[in-house]
This record gives sequence, C-alpha cells and structure tokens, in this order.
Amino acid sequence: MGAVKTCPSCGQPVTVHVNPVPTVDVVISLPGQGVVLVARRNPPLGFALPGGFVDYGETVEHAAVREAREETGLDVELTGLLGVYSHPSRDERLHTISVVFTAQARDPSALRAGDDAAGVGVYPLDRLPDLAFDHARILADYRRLRCRLSPEPGGGYGGLPGQGLC
Repeated sequence: MGAVKTCPSCGQPVTVHVNPVPTVDVVISLPGQGVVLVARRNPPLGFALPGGFVDYGETVEHAAVREAREETGLDVELTGLLGVYSHPSRDERLHTISVVFTAQARDPSALRAGDDAAGVGVYPLDRLPDLAFDHARILADYRRLRCRLSPEPGGGYGGLPGQGLC
C-alpha cells in the first residue's frame, strides 16, 4: 500500500510506503509488589506501561531499556520477549507496532516519575487502574504467561495477599 510520487532529484516515479511506527513497552515486575505503571502526562491520558517510540538506528532492546529509564528512573535488565502487538487501533494517534519486553529493575528504590510521566507507581496485577492503549490486553497476556511458568497460587509472588495471579 503505497503512493507513487515523483523523485525530486531524478524525476522518476517512486513508491512511498506508509508503514506502522515501531514502539516498545516494558513490563517491569517488582516481585512481591506488582508491575510498574506510568501515569501519562500527554494524551492519551491514563496509566500505561513504560514505553515509547524506537529511534532511527536504535535496536528495540536499547529503546526498551532507554524508555524504562526515561519514564521510571529504573535501570532494567530485559528478561524476555512477551509479544508483538500490532492491531491498527491499539494507539488512537497512529498505527504502531509494539515489541513488548519483560524486565527486572536493578535497583527498585530508584523508581521515580520522569520524562513525560505525570507519576509512576507499582500496581498488583489483580488491582490495576484503567489502562491506556492495549495495555490491559498486554498485562492479561503477561498474567497468563506467569501462570504457565509458575502455576502455584500467587504465580511466583509467594502467595502474598493481593498478589495472586492464577
């Protein structure tokens, strides 16, 4: 799906493609507490996973670590790839494709709102606030993954009250 335009340099026809924009999101788990969510400062407002746009020339892994640090103050270690989310309506602003990683914070005490975040907090998976974008679906997938990997009550959180996953 592309439009044909004239090249300004040579005058030849060139197909210009309109493609989805690459983004990343990061599920940062703090064992015994929950997942890190950011209160968005800019529209669309609401709570969201830390994440953002991949810069030209940047790997998605680097973008995920960078966005986590910019929005939460946390240096993270990526622990896995949760999935790729690409529904055209996942972001009301434009069509994006998000590569979603799981991660652990190296120093959870460094948590603070930064960049374009109005706030940041840790939320148990069974008491999430209203989420922007398709982040409720992403966290439901994360919950299912945790249950498969650790099916005992509490899903690896040690069965703490309010931390049950399965």
